This record gives sequence, structure tokens and C-alpha cells, in this order.
Amino acid sequence: MSRFKSAAIAAISGRFSTPLARDKADTLLLMLACVLVLLPHTAHQPLWISVACGAILCWRGWITWRGKRMPPRWLLLPVALAAMVGVNVTFKTLLGRDAGVAMLVLLLTFKLLEMHAKRDLFVVIFLSFFLMLASFFYSQTMLSALLTVVAVITMLTAQLSFQYTGRMPPLRRRLRLTAVIVGLAVPLTLVLFLLFPRIQGPLWGLPGDAHAGRSGLSDSMSPGNISQLALSEEIAFRVKFIDPAPPKSRLYWRGAVLGNYDGRSWTPMHFQSAGHQGSVVVLRPYGKPIRHQVTLEPNGQRWLFALELPRQAPNVDGMLSRIGADRELLGSEAIEQRIRYDAVSYPSYTLDADASPDEQQNWLSLPADYNPRTLAFAAKLHRQASDQRQLVNLVLQYFRRESFRYTLEPPPLGKHAVDEFLFSTRAGFCEHYASSFVVLMRALGIPARVVTGYQGGEMNPIDGYMTIRQSDAHAWAEVWLPQRGWLRVDPTAAVAPERVELNLRGAIPRHTLATLLGLHAGQDSWGAGLGLNWDAMTNSWNQWVLNYNPQRQRNLLRSLGFDDLDWQSLTALMFGLGTIAIALAALPLLLNRPRRDPFDAIYSAFCQQMARRGTARAIHEGPRAYAARLKTSLPADKVAAAERFLMLYEHIRFGSGSTAHVKERSAALARLKSHLADCR
Repeated sequence: MSRFKSAAIAAISGRFSTPLARDKADTLLLMLACVLVLLPHTAHQPLWISVACGAILCWRGWITWRGKRMPPRWLLLPVALAAMVGVNVTFKTLLGRDAGVAMLVLLLTFKLLEMHAKRDLFVVIFLSFFLMLASFFYSQTMLSALLTVVAVITMLTAQLSFQYTGRMPPLRRRLRLTAVIVGLAVPLTLVLFLLFPRIQGPLWGLPGDAHAGRSGLSDSMSPGNISQLALSEEIAFRVKFIDPAPPKSRLYWRGAVLGNYDGRSWTPMHFQSAGHQGSVVVLRPYGKPIRHQVTLEPNGQRWLFALELPRQAPNVDGMLSRIGADRELLGSEAIEQRIRYDAVSYPSYTLDADASPDEQQNWLSLPADYNPRTLAFAAKLHRQASDQRQLVNLVLQYFRRESFRYTLEPPPLGKHAVDEFLFSTRAGFCEHYASSFVVLMRALGIPARVVTGYQGGEMNPIDGYMTIRQSDAHAWAEVWLPQRGWLRVDPTAAVAPERVELNLRGAIPRHTLATLLGLHAGQDSWGAGLGLNWDAMTNSWNQWVLNYNPQRQRNLLRSLGFDDLDWQSLTALMFGLGTIAIALAALPLLLNRPRRDPFDAIYSAFCQQMARRGTARAIHEGPRAYAARLKTSLPADKVAAAERFLMLYEHIRFGSGSTAHVKERSAALARLKSHLADCR
């Protein structure tokens, strides 16, 4: 029994230790490259397409491993047609970005099942490179770029492997050679990246489905929408402070101002009176301004965020911007790509302090037949104090005194949402506190409105950028007081001051896998340090690669001494520097090129001369065999000269004579040249 077991183990180990046949190894390497190409597309393709591609790849791998025949075309054709029908059913079209990429993904995998000639190999390779480019439709992160580089090196190695006709070097050497080839292209790539004439936006018009849904604040607020957004760790924007940053409790990033309330949702105020539309909101800043640079991620909205409160709209490259009547920063179009702009804000200010109470009547409206207990409570408070500032403090004291809870999972509310929140559930997120506070203020006769935006941020000490995430989304209130103007009041801070002093994580700890592994255990933990380093690298990638727009290109050229170049001059400069880059990349190859032996060079010249006379040397012929054949084809006066040349060359190259010294080599080389001249 033990002998049988030993024989079986030996057979199995021998089978797997035997090196694969060359065609199998090359095909499996090509399939690995295709897997790396298809891997980024699994994140956005329908599940059935990813499953189908995986099954086809496994089928092709089994065929290669077992040495089976390819499936016949009568079997592949209906499968391919069924896949195209599936694409049409899924996307409702065969055109557009998503449907087109899905068909190319399926086409690549199907093509692997009908590779019969080298032409099919090139079709697979070209499809793979096209899909690598298509992956950047969906993700342009640094990780995506690194995966693409790995896929390029693997695909080029597979292509190189199929080109060898003789003995093939080991895989490690082929990978090293491919990496060198890719490295030689880096200088030219940098020149093209920096100097290729850029236009604002993409080089081609994207189809209508190109802009996927983005998470971010919207132009309305209802119970639950900000708390759902707070679960997201996506980055909303990054800020680079030029002046010292204010404390975290004063980091309010102003977004939409909402004043219209229907009993459930808050939306922007639509003024009916032409007089209010023409009124001017006066901002009087005081104290030192804070200059900062904002890098805003795509969000599908028009809001431009800045530290509260900017004095003027920033200059955004390729987009108009303005400040609304409520001091909102707005772009002329939805933010569908990453933008960067400089802002100047004044944390200390008075806003519309000289306005009359009659001009603020629009901020007092409340829907009828909603929240009767809140209205009665407001009437009770109004009897306790006549000063509006005291009324504001009484409401804040009520939030502090009663058992209110700050939570991401508040109970659902009915028609009288504010009544239920203030007197029953008393559990909510920032939108609940801001909404109920503004309703109470209006019931007390104090003009008030809701402001949505972000509060706080996390400073990265590695690159000096502050990161504001979707989890920092926040809602607060503004009240208007005579002679004081609009004042920010954050009722959430009365219930959960740690939300403003720290962040959402400090106010509501979440027990996730990341916290169990120590990824959010503080700035000094290994996970936090790793995250900060990765975030800094990602930010550098965004700033220097993805945000390299026409304005930054002009700034770079201006710093190099090239002012106001037109596209023709820029193209000429690009070609000139590109030629220099190619020369610099080729210079090490030329310097390290192996020098040809002078004796072999003269022998090659002799063979070329004899070929012109009609007797070319066969690749397997040595000097002596070649001399014997030349006797029958050369004129009699040239036969002796050819024999002398070949005998001398054979003696120098293969004989025991010494030509190690420089003088001896020079003399032998001179004699060989003399015999070559006699053969002409």
C-alpha cells in the first residue's frame, strides 16, 4: 500500500514539476494579461457579464492546460449573439459608453476562444490596450494607473514571448526586458503629458451616460438625507490653507441656503417680490482674511464650497462663478470634473446688519396646519423673554437641558415632524436640530433659515492638506437680529459639542472592521499613519496629474520663459523636446551596444563581396567549406586570393596562433585587409 502511495505521489509531483510546453506557457501568460486588463472593468460591469467572462476564461484555460481543440464556430456564434442580446437588454441600447465597453469586454474573451493564427494574437493585444484606455472612463485614481502599468508590462511580455523563434529566455528576463522597454518610453510620455496642447474638458464628446451619479449635498433637505450622506467616507473636497487655519469649531464650509419649508422638506427660497430681488445684501468683513485653495471633487451640483464667509466669488478655470443673494457660491454649471480655485474668507463679519425687519419677512413663513405643539411652545417662550437674543438662548438651553440625543439612526417622523422630534423622540441628526430650531425661530417672529454645507475637516500633516469628507456634511441655522444681521447658530453644538470640536467620528463612534483593526484609533496608530500617507499620495496624484489643466500648463510654460505660446509654437516645442527625450532614452542603448569584432566585420565584408559575385555563404558554412565551394564559381585569378583570405581568417579565429597583443592583432588585421583587397 505504501509503495502504491509513493508511486502515486511521485507521478503527481512529476506531472506538475514538468515544465509546460512553450505554446501553453505563452497562452497562459496572455490569459493572465487579459485578466489584468478585465479586472478594473468588473467594478462597473453588470454581474452577469463578469460571470460570463470568468467562465469563458476558465474554459479557455482548461483547453490550454489539457491540450484540447478549440470550440467550433457553430457553437461560438450563438453564444456570442446571446451575449449581444444580453447587452442590449441590460443597457437598452448597443451604443454609448457603458454598452460599448461591455461589448468590447465580451469580445475580448470570445476572441481568446478562436485564436488560430498570429493575426488573432494581435487582435487580442489591440483589444486589450483599447480596454485599458476605456477603464479610465470610470476611474482615474493612482491605483488604477498602477494596475494599468502592470497590465501593460504583462501584455507586452506575452506579445514578446510569441515573437521568439529560437530558445526563449526565462520569464524573469522577459519581464525585465519589457520593463526596460516601458521605461524607455517614460521621457517621451512626460514631454507629451506636459506639453500636449490642452483644452478645457475631454478631447471628445462623451455620450449622455458618461456622468455617473455622484454623492454629495443636494439643493433640498429633509429628515434623513444628511445622516445617510454622513455614512460615506468619500472625499468632498480638499483645502490647502495659505494663511493659518482657524480652529475646528470655526470650520464651517457654506453651501446651499434653504428657506422654503413645506412641513417636510427645506428648499431654496423663491422670492416673489421684485423689491427683494433687487436689494443688496451688505457684507462687512473685519479681522484678518484667510486665504485657502479648494480642490473640489465632482458632485453633480453647482455649489462651490469655501470657508464661511467669502467676500467675492472665486475665479474658476473654464467656468463662471457668482455669489448668490444669500452668500452662496455657485458655478455656472454642474461640477462634473475635479476643479480647483482660490478663495478668500473672513470668519468675522456682519451680514445685512442695516436691513429693516420688513425686508426679512420672507424668512418668517411657515406652512399652515403643521406642528401645533411647536407653535404653542413658541408662544410660551415668547412670554418669558421679549429680547430676540434671549429667545435664541432659551431655545438653545432647551436643547441642552432636555434629553436630546445625537444619532445617525433617528426614529421615523410623521406629518408633524418638528412636534414629534421636540417633544417625543428627541433623537436626530444635524438636519433635525437645524430644521426644528429654524421652525421655532420663525414661530417666535425671528427671521431664520437653514444652511447646509460641511463642518470640520481632517488635516493631513504629511502634505498639509485638509480633507473634508461626505461624513462631514452638516446643517446649521442662521437667524437675523436687528443691528446684528445674520448670525450663525448651530443647535447641534448645544446637544453634541464634540461634533463641532472633533468630528462625526468623535461624536458617534462607529464599530466597524476598520476600527477593530486600528485604522481609526487615533493619529498615532499604524493604521492612521498608513491612511494619511496613502491620502497624501492620492492628493498629490490629483493635484499634479489629474488637475493638470490648461491654466497650469500655461503657468508651467511661463515659469520656463515661454509666454503666450499659440498652439503651433507649443506643438513645435513639444516635437523638439520629444526628439531630445527620445535621443536621451536611446543614448544608453547606443553606448552599451556591443562592439563588433573587427575580424568578423572584414569577414562579413568578404561574404557580401562574394554574394555579389553570385556565391552567397550559407548560414551553416564555415570558412573551409565556403572556400571549397568558391573554387567552382570564382574566376581562376580570384580563387587563390579567396583561399588566402579564408585560410588566414580561419587561422586567426579558430587556430592556435596568438593575436592577444595589440601589435599582433593590428598586423593580422592589416594582412586580412590586404587579402580582401586582392579579392576585388
